[in-house]
Order: sequence, then structure tokens, then C-alpha cells
Amino acid sequence: MTGAQAMILAAGRGERMRPLTDHCPKPLLEVLGKPLMQYHVEALGRSGFRDLVVNTAWLGQQIENRFAPLAGDGASDGGLRFRIRYSDEGRDFGGALETAGGIARALPLLDDAFWLVGGDVYVPQFEFSRAALDGFASGHALAHLFLIPNPPHNPKGDFGIRPSGLALSHDAVQYTYSTIGLYRKALFASLPAGNPQGLKAPLAPLLRAAMDNGQVTAEIYTGPWTDVGTPERLAQLNAT
Repeated sequence: MTGAQAMILAAGRGERMRPLTDHCPKPLLEVLGKPLMQYHVEALGRSGFRDLVVNTAWLGQQIENRFAPLAGDGASDGGLRFRIRYSDEGRDFGGALETAGGIARALPLLDDAFWLVGGDVYVPQFEFSRAALDGFASGHALAHLFLIPNPPHNPKGDFGIRPSGLALSHDAVQYTYSTIGLYRKALFASLPAGNPQGLKAPLAPLLRAAMDNGQVTAEIYTGPWTDVGTPERLAQLNAT
């Protein structure tokens, strides 16, 4: 059996969302009556990605309990059945491993190429296209990022992009990384396979190094997107 072709990041503590996240993991905070992470699960399912990996740490059992009805024999959501496997960093290491560390830990559960998305962003119209994954898998890039116009809380952006679609680690005009991307396992080759020691590692340095070698592509996404990073942003979404 091949590995899963999609991973949702759900291990963060959500410090800026406190006190809302003191007793509820950030991906379960509701926007318009639905947990943030559920929007991703449903979107992935609509595109045929029903074998998912989710990494957890803070209050991770709540996430497993919430999505248990969507997984397993006889369970469905709108006719869709899911297999959801968890990489429990809280249980195994006492806390989150940062983004790259968490992905490296989950790599044994994933296919060579896979979708990645943060569980705490609201992006209700994004399509996790099968064709996009297949096209990426047939190429040579180590990652393909979806960038957005800079929101007020990140005015300087994160990465640049050439007209050819090549991503740049630094540029005069930069865009914000949406947390959505296509990734290849080889991007994480500098970390121990499966990260058995639970090394903490950020993602940005790996991406910048690969960009400097011309191994990352990108495109601009202009649909609705919100990093639900503060209680105020959550309240604004729920007021719409």
C-alpha cells in the first residue's frame, strides 16, 4: 500500500489564541459552525484524498475523538469515507516538533509526494487538485508553494517568485506562504528518517536552502484565506 498523499498540521499550541486554546486545540476552533480542520478534510475528500495523516501534540486526543466518526468502517461524511492516521508528537515526545520535525516524523506514513496544509488556516475555496499532485510528482521540484498577497499581520511576506514560477528565498517583492504546498520526501533528507529522536526543526530553512538551489516552485493563490492566529480574527470570520 502506498502512503497517504495529504498531511494536515495540527500540533501547535496556539499561544496567541489563548484563552480559547487552553481547553480546545486550535484546529478545532469553529468558523461558521465547523472546526477549522474539517474544511481541509472535506476539501481533500472531495478531490479523492481520503487517506490522511495528521500530526498532533497539544490536546491531540480531542482531535482524534472529533474526527473518529469520519474514519473507520462504516463511517462517512457526505458519503466520503476516510482513513486518518495520527503522528502523536505529544505522546511520543511531550510536545510539538516544529513544522519540519513533525513532517519528518510522519514521513513513513506518507507517499513520496503529498499535499501539506496547516490545520489553523481558513481557506474554504481551495481545491487540493489530484492533477496538481500528479503533475508535481512527475517533475523534479522538492516543493511547490501556494503564496498569497501579504495580509496586514505579515506585510513583508516570506518568499519571492519569478515569472517562470521559480520560488525565491529573498526578493524585492515577496508574498506570504499560505501553509499550503506540495512536497516531496527528499526535501527532508537532512533529518533522520522518521525522526526517531524527535528533533525539533523549522520548515523555512529547508525551503530557503532548496530555493537557493532552484528546487522550489510557487504560484499565487488569490482566493479567501485567513490565518486564524488571534481571537479577533476568529471573531471577524464568525461575524461574516
